[in-house]
Formats: sequence, structure tokens, C-alpha cells
Amino acid sequence: MSTHKIAIVAMQGVQLLDVIGPSDVFAEANRQSGSYYYSVEIVSTSGTPVRGSSGLALIPDRLIDDGPSDFDTLLVAGDPLIQERPLAAGLLSWVKDTSARATRFGSVCSGAFVLGEAGLLNGRRATTHWSQASEFARRFPEVNLEPNRIFTRDGNVWTSAGVTAGIDLALAIVEQDLGLDIALKVARELVVFLKRPGGQTQFSTLLAGQVAQKTPIRAAQDFIADNLSADLTVAAIARRVGMSERNFSRQFKQEIGMTPADYVESVRLEAGRRLAEDSTIPLKKIATDIGFNDDVAFRRSFVRKFGTSPAAYRKSFGS
Repeated sequence: MSTHKIAIVAMQGVQLLDVIGPSDVFAEANRQSGSYYYSVEIVSTSGTPVRGSSGLALIPDRLIDDGPSDFDTLLVAGDPLIQERPLAAGLLSWVKDTSARATRFGSVCSGAFVLGEAGLLNGRRATTHWSQASEFARRFPEVNLEPNRIFTRDGNVWTSAGVTAGIDLALAIVEQDLGLDIALKVARELVVFLKRPGGQTQFSTLLAGQVAQKTPIRAAQDFIADNLSADLTVAAIARRVGMSERNFSRQFKQEIGMTPADYVESVRLEAGRRLAEDSTIPLKKIATDIGFNDDVAFRRSFVRKFGTSPAAYRKSFGS
């Protein structure tokens, strides 16, 4: 098996997980496949150690001053302050030249700013960290930004959201190169989510819901999470927390950013997705256990949210 050479560009101030996460995935893929398929090099703009945002440092393997090289995959890691700093012309030139030679190229987190500045994402779909999406969209209007995705693939261009999403992107690359079985073995060995679909939102519904401040809304969220098969109509939940339907709906939307009905459906679907992936419970039973009237309604909602059916999801991602 021939070696697949990967370059990960790391700038001063990089979040180290943007670099270490993908590189550990590729290293574990070598071990699980019993080969030395991936060869990873850290590329820097200077000869000094790359000091990460945490204060820890990486020693680069190569400098951009060494000139472009033939890499199969090029990834540019992000920097939390990248939008506040000018990007060196030498870096942009190196990325342009190297990406033209590569089989695929992409970014982790705000590394998309480098690709955008280099003009490599024009007319492409791409994503970046949610907190920098607005600035990215303003600077690069010719890019089809998908701000909520975990990662996006458009042809040979792969871009991902922040930090841990780089692991998802790397797992997807491993699956393409070495197959689903190796990718799942890597994920299990690293004790990470077996495989999040790229289109999954950067925030889970439960995570987004943790911003609720008002006690009745938090109480409603707790009840929903613990009683998925119960009557979770707006009227029923409002009665439980002692609010009128109108006031409850208004405050819930204000606090959570979605209607109670949309929130209930999202929580049920996330529970259904986890059960489809981690259990062998029949899908019809999962549907009723999480509060859907039947498996048809469950399937319809699942396809609308995740872009695939529960059965297809279980076939691809089930443990």
C-alpha cells in the first residue's frame, strides 16, 4: 500500500486540537489497518516552535519557505484570532501551490479563512466555526457558507467546524481511503463519537438548550428529556410548569431559539439517532419509545433532519 502524504498547516496561536485531533486519527488508522498508509507532516510559517493558544508548542516538520511539495492531502488548521491578523502572502502562495498538486485539500475550524483568502473556496460549499461564520460570510461572499454543519465536502475540498469537528472530518477521510470498518475501529479506539454525519448541526438540541435561564423553561426541558413518550404538546408542558400556553411558547422561543414543538421533535430525533446507532432495538419500538405515533412518522422526521432514513443510518453507523 503506497503512502498517503498529509500536510497540516499550523500557525502561531493555533488551537492544538485542530492539529493533534486529525493527526491522531490518521496515526490510529495506520495501526488499525496494519500499514503505514498515512504520513503526516506539520507545516509552519516559521522555524520556531508553533505556540498554541493553550501555551503548549509543536515542533514543525517543514516550513513553507521550503517551497511547495507533493502532498496527497493538505489541511489548514485554525487560529481563534485569525480574523484579527493579516495573512502572510507567502502562506497564501504556498497553500495555493500545494493545494493545486494535492488530491484533496481543506481546513479545520477557522483555517477556512486561509482557503478563502487564497480564493480556493469561491463557488464552493464550506463551513467554519460557528462563532466566526458571520465574519467569514462578510469577507468571502462568493463562498457558499454552510455555518451549522460539522463538516462539508464539496468535491475534493473538505472543510470542518471547530476543534473536535476536525476529528469527524479526519474519520470521514479515513472512511473514504480505507473503508468504514477501519474508520469505526479508529473511532472506538479513540473513544469518540462513532461517526457524526457532516450535516449534523454544530450544536445538539440539548446543548443549545442549556442556555435557558428562566427556571420554568429549564423545568420544561428537564421534563421533556426524561419523558419522551409522554404527552409533550405545548398545552401539556405549559400546564406542568404552571404557565399559560401563550406565555410559555413566547418565553420558550425567546430562551431556546426554537418553538417548543420543534424542540420536542429535535430531542426525540436525537434520542432515536443514538438508539439506532448504539442498540439493536427494532426501529418500530424506538419510534414509539421516543414519542412518535408510529415508525412512518419517525422515518419522515428523521429523513427531514438527518437526510437519511433510520434504517440507512443504522446500517452505516450502527455499532
